Amino acid sequence: MNRFDVIICGGGIVGATAACALGQAGIQVASIEAQPVNLAMDSDSRDPRVYAITRASERIFRSLGAWDDMAARDVFAFRNMEVWDAGGSGVVRFDCAEVGEPCLGYTVEPGIIRAALVDRLQRLESVHRFSPARFQSLRISDAQAGVVLEDGRTLTARLVIAADGVHSPVRQAVGIETRVHDYRQSSVVALVRTEASHHETAWQRFLPGGPLAFLPLRDGWSSIVWTLPTAEAQRILGLERDAFHDELAAAFDYRLGGIMESGRREAWPLRRLHAENYVRHRAALIGDAAHAIHPLAGQGVNLGLLDAAALTEVVVDAMTNGKDPGSLPVLRRYERWRRGDNLMMMSAMDGFNRLFSNSRPPLQRLRNLGLSLAGHAGPARHFLMRHAMGLSGDLPRLARATDAV
Repeated sequence: MNRFDVIICGGGIVGATAACALGQAGIQVASIEAQPVNLAMDSDSRDPRVYAITRASERIFRSLGAWDDMAARDVFAFRNMEVWDAGGSGVVRFDCAEVGEPCLGYTVEPGIIRAALVDRLQRLESVHRFSPARFQSLRISDAQAGVVLEDGRTLTARLVIAADGVHSPVRQAVGIETRVHDYRQSSVVALVRTEASHHETAWQRFLPGGPLAFLPLRDGWSSIVWTLPTAEAQRILGLERDAFHDELAAAFDYRLGGIMESGRREAWPLRRLHAENYVRHRAALIGDAAHAIHPLAGQGVNLGLLDAAALTEVVVDAMTNGKDPGSLPVLRRYERWRRGDNLMMMSAMDGFNRLFSNSRPPLQRLRNLGLSLAGHAGPARHFLMRHAMGLSGDLPRLARATDAV
């Protein structure tokens, strides 16, 4: 009863996606989830965090049969994006029609994604959910891995997948080191309703303290992600409602008029984290257990979903060909596939953050020139759009089409 092909530690969005993908392929999966999911979500307590989901992530969810459930709960398509610098006139605009796509991406609350995935998991006989349950320890031998839960139960499998977040106990148990950089910034998130329409557009203004993004939602609402030095973010959290509205509208140069309403505010400290290895014998890292990235391009969860899809493909291919899915040679394929791509994206976000969170006049001129050139260079803009949408690069099968693995 406690023997499986794969054990996944972590029941968040990335872990649940991996469980769905592997279970859909007929692989016996144990999913260890610390927190149960409330499938009947409380509409009166909306999450101030919203994910910007790429077209590649949409394809993954479609492949898993979870997208229609998400769309029925609430998914909002945005068709345009505008980025500009507070320190000059540089601006770049993206329009999905330029690349022949119906939208650039979607905004959706995390709880909606997770609820749809869990609903799908409950229909897969090959997935066995342990919820609520917590990882306690890990024992790895040549032939198998054993996960001991806090309640004393032991589960065994040929592969353990760590999808248990930036502080990953599994990553620590297998001795994988990380490189961490503290940005000394925090992101203030909240839902706000603006005076003017967002026009189905994602907006981002670069300020000296960090970018301020408005992600469009239904009924004139937007989700803001306001990156600031940590002390300043704490000050913003403590403002009275009207003062917060005034400061936010001014910081956004009144592009969407005044702020009419807002929900609760939260602040999230920002750190870059990257695991020095993604795999060990019988263990693999995905999502935040492997990497944490600056949020200025909204790519964090999308990179994790690509991790899940790529690792699923590697595991399914190995088992189809009679290979051991937990062996290091098999898992190295996943590491080579994803670590380089993730590192490239992390480095690019670091570069943008350093370039734009800076008030030096030479850098202001340089970045405004860059934005102006990008705004007028059609081929370069189209390349950036397709890459950001997840329509180019070495994509896993789940992200290329709606067919299952």
